[in-house]
Amino acid sequence: MRPSIEHEWKRHRGGPEDREGGSAMPAFVCRDTALAAVTGALERPPALVLVEGEAGIGKTRLIQEALWSGGRPERTVLTVECQPVADSMPLGPVVDGLRRLRDEIGDVELSPLGGALRPLFPEWDADLPPPPEPLDDAGARRHRIYRALGELVDRFGVDQLVVEDAHWADAASLEWLIGACASGGRGRSVVVTYRREDVPSGSLLWQLSTRIPARMSKVRLVLEPLDVSGVQLLAKAMFRRTRVSREFAEFLHQRTGGLPLAVEESLRLLRDRGDIVREGDGWERRALADIQVPPTVRDSVLERVARLDRRTRRVLEAAAVLDEPADDRLLAAVAGLDPTAAGAAVAVGFRTGLLRGAGLGRVAFRHQLAAEAVAAEIPTSELARLHKRAGEALRTGDYVPVVRLRRHFREAGDIDAWAHFAEQSADLAMQSGDDHTVVTVLYDLLTSVDHPGDRRARLARKLGEAAAGGAASLIDRAERVIEALRQVLDSTDIPPGERGAIRLLRGRLLRWYGQSEAAHSEIEAAIPDLAGQPGLACRAMLNLAIALSRDWPVQEHLEWVKRAAAQEQHIESPAEQLHVATIRVSALLALGEQEGWHAAAALTRAEPGPFEQRMILLCMVDVGRLAIRWGWYAEASRRLSAATEGIQAAGYHRAWDVVRAGRAYLDWYTGRWTGLAETTTQLAEAGSPDNTGIRNEAREVLGLLALATGAREAAEQHLTATLEAYAREAPLGHLAATTAAGLGRLRLAEATPAQALQVTGPVMAMLARKGLWLWAAEVVPVHLDALAAAGEIAQAEELADQFAGWVADRDAPAPTAASLLCQGILAQARGDLDKAGELYAQAAEAWAGLPRPYDQLLAFERQGHCLLATGETDHALSILSKAQQGLQELGARWDADRVARSLRRHGVEVRRSWRGGPRGYGEQLSPRERDVLTLVAKGMTNREVGQVMFLSPKTIGLHLQRAMRKLGASTRTGAAMAAAAAGLIPGTPEEPVGSGADA
Repeated sequence: MRPSIEHEWKRHRGGPEDREGGSAMPAFVCRDTALAAVTGALERPPALVLVEGEAGIGKTRLIQEALWSGGRPERTVLTVECQPVADSMPLGPVVDGLRRLRDEIGDVELSPLGGALRPLFPEWDADLPPPPEPLDDAGARRHRIYRALGELVDRFGVDQLVVEDAHWADAASLEWLIGACASGGRGRSVVVTYRREDVPSGSLLWQLSTRIPARMSKVRLVLEPLDVSGVQLLAKAMFRRTRVSREFAEFLHQRTGGLPLAVEESLRLLRDRGDIVREGDGWERRALADIQVPPTVRDSVLERVARLDRRTRRVLEAAAVLDEPADDRLLAAVAGLDPTAAGAAVAVGFRTGLLRGAGLGRVAFRHQLAAEAVAAEIPTSELARLHKRAGEALRTGDYVPVVRLRRHFREAGDIDAWAHFAEQSADLAMQSGDDHTVVTVLYDLLTSVDHPGDRRARLARKLGEAAAGGAASLIDRAERVIEALRQVLDSTDIPPGERGAIRLLRGRLLRWYGQSEAAHSEIEAAIPDLAGQPGLACRAMLNLAIALSRDWPVQEHLEWVKRAAAQEQHIESPAEQLHVATIRVSALLALGEQEGWHAAAALTRAEPGPFEQRMILLCMVDVGRLAIRWGWYAEASRRLSAATEGIQAAGYHRAWDVVRAGRAYLDWYTGRWTGLAETTTQLAEAGSPDNTGIRNEAREVLGLLALATGAREAAEQHLTATLEAYAREAPLGHLAATTAAGLGRLRLAEATPAQALQVTGPVMAMLARKGLWLWAAEVVPVHLDALAAAGEIAQAEELADQFAGWVADRDAPAPTAASLLCQGILAQARGDLDKAGELYAQAAEAWAGLPRPYDQLLAFERQGHCLLATGETDHALSILSKAQQGLQELGARWDADRVARSLRRHGVEVRRSWRGGPRGYGEQLSPRERDVLTLVAKGMTNREVGQVMFLSPKTIGLHLQRAMRKLGASTRTGAAMAAAAAGLIPGTPEEPVGSGADA
């Protein structure tokens, strides 16, 4: 009987000689410093260890040695081995690692969240909790599974997590890993190996080290090739020699570059050839002039494999085709051998060092380069036959690995089986929230071969739904998907209902891809085919209500809202009714229609189930963000806070950054700038592909902050980059209005009104043409300033009158204040300075009512200059002094310095502006400090306050320290009580559960 896999692995570990005298697993040399660093980190969790190095450099061996030498044999290690498999199953490496750790869930108790793991572990269905409520959003599904996996890892008692070859990891596995590290590894150490040169562009891997908390230490190692002395030591260790000549070591080093794997393979080949032979207790070699070393590891492996018997070569070919760990039964089936013969061949593979144990009685190639070399040499016809055998063998087991079956049947040329398992794997990826994999798999399946009409329509619809659901992150693939859907629509055998649904999806993708006119045409053409599907028909109409056409005025969009309303009565599903209602609310508010607020209020009166709750939650986020545009800042804050609570309760993490970006805008407008740069920088640096729009918004706020604080070069960079990004990703322009306004202010400060008009003109023209005045509050005043500076008074008057006419019919505080400012700019341009001063004062009062302190103070500045020009010097200097002091306290150094220069010219002594960042509020509590104390008074810990305010616990602690000092309190609760007693915050403080800054 063949020895067990585990016995073979242990027998060869550490370098005992095989039957021909040589180590199947060579000794570990020249890595003492790296080994000490990794071992130290593993013994002092939590820690993140990053090990970088090229293929064959010894990353895996380093980690194995660290685990073996750690002195804690009882620890549980979860090893996640990423494979070079295109479009692998989302989270596949993590799932396989957990399967290797335990082949059954047994008596492990999981919360109801564990039911989300059913798609990943179908063989555990009997022991997992019931499936949870379905989620319609891919991001929500993803994050629920991440949480469930985290719980499973905890319940399995994992002490250390090792992720090998992370450059091959799928996006979902990397997202899960980042989340695990962001929580401090849950008290465990995390080791990650990767090849820098093979990390794909845009990979999330680079975010890993930036997302860890301060309490988690970090070790980063870059393994280099061995030098000549290292090669000499390795050769000594492999062949148990006390002496290896320097000449031979230099010879090997020159031909292998010092790559440990290449050195090992070369030495084994030299032994197999007889270039190195056993003589008594020692070894002899031929003269160097007579020795030839293959130029690559691949060539060395192939020459060694060629020297083996046919039976062993067949098993190695089977292992290469499977490309994942396999047991004797599977290897025998694929190789076409009986189990006994296959087992004997596996033993030879062990002794030659080509195979290794992979746990649970399975084996795999010792390194991927060898597997690739063997697979590349298999003839095409034989390769297809081996893949067919692999597929047939794998589909009969208790666990059906649909992703592997998809690959094997594709390579075997079995179209029906490939389509069956590809569609199943896409469904699994959709359940896991991985839109990218769904799109990649279905696109490949749909476009590579012909399909029957019903299958083609089904695949196209699934492809369109996945692509449209993740459109913001799939922009690079949109063009190919759009073309694939067009080809399906050109077919004559697609039923009308399916055709309409596919056309609607294609239109949505065209909109995301920036082809707004084509999107409009496609969506409108879909509506007749959707006559029997009122829910989809309403969605199509409301898509046309969204401002996606450059040429349509708002009234035409509103006509589609009315048409959709007429169709809603035919929708039978309450969930679909709510879905349509939420889209209508967002459309109306985005178009600037007061009716949207009544529709939004009606939504909150429902008593929905889980699906409806998610729809309302998303709508709440959208309404909260749109309330900022309208100028209803208290309403925006209320809705965003409620959304935050809902996200926490539902685990709907995909919406976190959307809410954080909304909060960032709200903080910018309301003057809560402390910590704002930290928040927006985190958002701007987010590498998740879903965050394109969020990154643009964050960069916009960073640019506005930089401009206000006087960092004009940084402002230029941020705002220009954001404007260019909007031009690429959101060519309609209304989203870019605030960015254009900031850049226009910068151009006006440079005394280049023509350039300011170039920046603001295109956006302003589009907003005016369509009547999207809600989005114009920031850009209209800047554009009018530029027109006035250029002498285009008549054009400025026409624009300001249009804006004022729109404002008059609406209760929109922000546009109303902006319109007063515009009227003041016009009066000043006409030379009516008295009226201009009055209008600026009214604008300042309107801004204060929001509150919007920055714009209030800038309006005071304008008023002060008008008063100076009319000879009311004392009043003017009083106003300007008030504006300068307020701007300085706010942190708007650029503006404060400008006003200070005006005051000094009129003999007013002004203290130089603080240059170390926002100065704060003296001995008064800042708005951010009051916010922190308000939450502390509710009994929240620093961490909970940070979650609500999207700040780190450390930043919350700094705010509390300042507040405690100002209030003369020695504890956080005492500070909250003092603030409440002074009427600075509402409520009576409660004692928090836990204590201290780290609670």
